[in-house]
Amino acid sequence: METKELIARRAAMELQDGNVVNLGIGLPTLIPNFLPSGVNIILQSENGYIGLGPVQDEIIPDLVNAGGKPASIVPGGAFFDSATSFALIRGGHVDVTILGGLEVDGQGNLANWMVPGKMVPGMGGAMDLVTGAKKVIVAMEHRAKNGSSKIVSQCSLPLTARGVVSLIITELAVFKVTDGGLVLEELAPDVDLETVTSHTAAPFIVSPNLTTMKNIVSDEVLL
Repeated sequence: METKELIARRAAMELQDGNVVNLGIGLPTLIPNFLPSGVNIILQSENGYIGLGPVQDEIIPDLVNAGGKPASIVPGGAFFDSATSFALIRGGHVDVTILGGLEVDGQGNLANWMVPGKMVPGMGGAMDLVTGAKKVIVAMEHRAKNGSSKIVSQCSLPLTARGVVSLIITELAVFKVTDGGLVLEELAPDVDLETVTSHTAAPFIVSPNLTTMKNIVSDEVLL
């Protein structure tokens, strides 16, 4: 199984039927493909609509998600202006937001929008989303392209927000962010504790109930 698919499958397990969800660009957009049977979510997009749907056979040029990618709208969806969109976000009406990260630390701090010295389009809605959503999940690859860990003792990149992350999901493991720091809750299939330890730059506690990631469709272990 490819890395991004594994992460998306595990992240989909965190969503419950009827949740209003905002998904970041990139990997998180794969998550709706792996929702468990009977779970239907309502996708909100910060560029002004609720009821985000998958790409249809006929692309509508003016209908795009927050990342500028083609999308659709499901029956019952609605369009609105940015003021209304961010009122939904800032008002606490988004149940879960799942987005990527450049760095996450043991205090739940998130840096996901800027690398100093590199061109960036801007923060977008990330700052509002991670402070307004009821639950913030970071779904990302465990290491950066240069091989360094993205789970660190303290973020060194410009922060998106402080103390907002509740769960980190990577291709190697699942960590819960607690008041006492990171707790390793799950290991990916065929990944051992030594591997996670060597690739994680932040200290963490191993849960006494440490398990292997489960499949979103059944209780079978991901293969």
